[in-house]
Amino acid sequence: MASLTIRKLPDDIKQSLRERAAKNGRSLEDEARRALIALVRPNKEPNRKSIGEMLFEMSRPGIDLPIPPRSRARIPDLGE
Repeated sequence: MASLTIRKLPDDIKQSLRERAAKNGRSLEDEARRALIALVRPNKEPNRKSIGEMLFEMSRPGIDLPIPPRSRARIPDLGE
């Protein structure tokens, strides 16, 4: 794989990218890589999440999962 150095990037762009990376739980480098790939190949490589990323997002506070209603337990008849 190739490496790329970007010079003279405005500070506000770098900060926005850093915030976006933090929000998505990724490094700044990974976020920049994904943004460039999405820009150059928007339909060829979908930005799919790995199972690890999905589990990480599910573990974050603020996600409400539905709790099914409880029903009365049935006591088995043992034929006594």
